[in-house]
Amino acid sequence: MPFWLLKKTGLLLLFLWAAGSLIFFLVQAVPGDPLLSILGQTPRSADILRLQDSLKLNLPLATRYVHFMERMFVLDFGESLIDRKPVLTSILKYLPNTLFLTLAAIMISILIAFPLAVMAVLKKNKFWEGLALIFSAIGLAVPSFLLGILLIIVFSVEWKLFPISGSGSAKFLVLPALTLGISLSAFLTRMIRAVLSKELQQPYVLLARAKGLSNGRIYRQHVFKNAAIPIVTIIGLQLGALLSGAIIVESIFSWPGLGTLLITAIRQRDFPMIQGTVLFMAVSYLILNFLIDLSYPFFNPRIGHDPAK
Repeated sequence: MPFWLLKKTGLLLLFLWAAGSLIFFLVQAVPGDPLLSILGQTPRSADILRLQDSLKLNLPLATRYVHFMERMFVLDFGESLIDRKPVLTSILKYLPNTLFLTLAAIMISILIAFPLAVMAVLKKNKFWEGLALIFSAIGLAVPSFLLGILLIIVFSVEWKLFPISGSGSAKFLVLPALTLGISLSAFLTRMIRAVLSKELQQPYVLLARAKGLSNGRIYRQHVFKNAAIPIVTIIGLQLGALLSGAIIVESIFSWPGLGTLLITAIRQRDFPMIQGTVLFMAVSYLILNFLIDLSYPFFNPRIGHDPAK
């Protein structure tokens, strides 16, 4: 295995350990007794002791931490305290809905942000620049939950084009995907515009123009190619953020994804489900960033991972 790959793999494992440790101790600090969610508010002492023993809750904190970390690296998140089903089974059940929502939101954001940012940079007129600035400023200022409520009022209550909440067909996906996609496109518009503007100021652009190359050829063969890596990095980071950050939007639209699963687990004090869901989101984010880092040579072969080169 190359040294650079070994190094990045080691860093990934270190980050996974740190994320797992942080999640474990934060969940332990959450107030409330999970046994009350199972046995009710007035359980008998014998029932409490029997359930504590079966769930291994009577073990010392350090022992439970070691067991948690051992299971984490084999994706064994334990069993739910409520339905006693494996946590990973529930996560895999809800995961496809979150993936569909995330991919749809990313596609919407790219379709909005990329043309708008490109036109603002290449056209260099006040209309496109002003449109890009106003759109990004408003999009960043309006919270996603408020945007979701506005879309519900317009497209569901007034025009009755899409259902308010739930799942079952593509129509249920439209409003939550638009909510996330529009919010994300405001950020992407600003970032893509900044990246392209920086590339256009590089000396190689002046050299290419001095050689008589057309603007279209300069943009296609040089500017967009060199801007691909930071743009892909931004989109990849936002994709990971959407996977772990669509909780509020899923709650608003009752979309059955990981966010809904996590909210339900928090209400029920289902600690294994909380730990497993949050940890799965964190692991997905870290692995996605790891894969994006490895993809850089695909977009620009001149870039190597080996620091010795």
